[in-house]
Amino acid sequence: MRIGLFLLAAQFPGQTHTDVLRRTVDAAVTAEHAGFDGVWLAEHHFMSYGLCPSATTLAGYVLGRTERITVGTAVSVLSTQHPVALAEQAALLDQVSGGRFRLGVGRGGPWVDLEVFGTGVARYESGFAESLDLLLAALTRDRVAGSGTFAFREVPVVPRPLTGPPVVVACTSPDTARLAARRGLPMLLGLHAGDEEKRAMAEHYGAAGGPGAAGHMAAAVAYVADTRAEAQRVLRREMPRWLAPGLAGYVPVDGRRRRPRDPEEYTRLLCGIHPVGTADDCVATLATTAERSGVEHFILMAEGAGDPARTRENILRLGAEVLPRLRERP
Repeated sequence: MRIGLFLLAAQFPGQTHTDVLRRTVDAAVTAEHAGFDGVWLAEHHFMSYGLCPSATTLAGYVLGRTERITVGTAVSVLSTQHPVALAEQAALLDQVSGGRFRLGVGRGGPWVDLEVFGTGVARYESGFAESLDLLLAALTRDRVAGSGTFAFREVPVVPRPLTGPPVVVACTSPDTARLAARRGLPMLLGLHAGDEEKRAMAEHYGAAGGPGAAGHMAAAVAYVADTRAEAQRVLRREMPRWLAPGLAGYVPVDGRRRRPRDPEEYTRLLCGIHPVGTADDCVATLATTAERSGVEHFILMAEGAGDPARTRENILRLGAEVLPRLRERP
């Protein structure tokens, strides 16, 4: 089983942007010392839910601050950027890191980002497959040309990637799972997905002809405490303080109606389906999820308590008390 750290750069009340970004980088460095396999960085715009607007930029910095772990994007949003430009960034980071960079991509949402960056709703609603195919072409060919939405003459792609880099696709719907399967790419499943939804997505993937040992990943909230009650109490008290203003940052681009999640209800859901409790609880939850869903690669969101000291302690406890026991599993 592979275990990574998932960093949203979440801004809790009372924290400055500097506070949050310093905590995020410290958490990434701590993860390497704690024995995590990798660090995965989220990308958001115009919201306190996550303060990182460029996962590749932050990944480059974290790669420079670490030596062993892989560093990936979870995810870079294809609907708001040019796929060839993203491929160039990925190849550059792959080269200078000696192959430690990983690229996660996603469709994103119908948010105001599409207006600000001028890509439009069509890129979100119907353009993901075209963007993904152009990205993959730029990562695997010496030269690339564009047609359709991205019409341009053939050009050399410089630099070429050193190792790929490996690409994973965020999947929140059966259609995207089938698209990933047809491209032979593993899925990244989100925080909201319970074991049954993970299993169902894997079935959609397999039915579409995806490879059997696809290396799917899943994000999970993780918090270790001396008792399950204490772990639940901390997150159920702190996470809604972040989620309430954070989730409000999802502003539709075109006035479409959306039903926002209730922060307290969402926190209860996450605490119920993810490894939140004692070290024994965390090991058991992740092992059960792996058995039920077939997912063997998890990225753990460990910053749910908000406080930098608690985040650091949580990462260290996960590394010392949880990760070794999961890796001992047959």
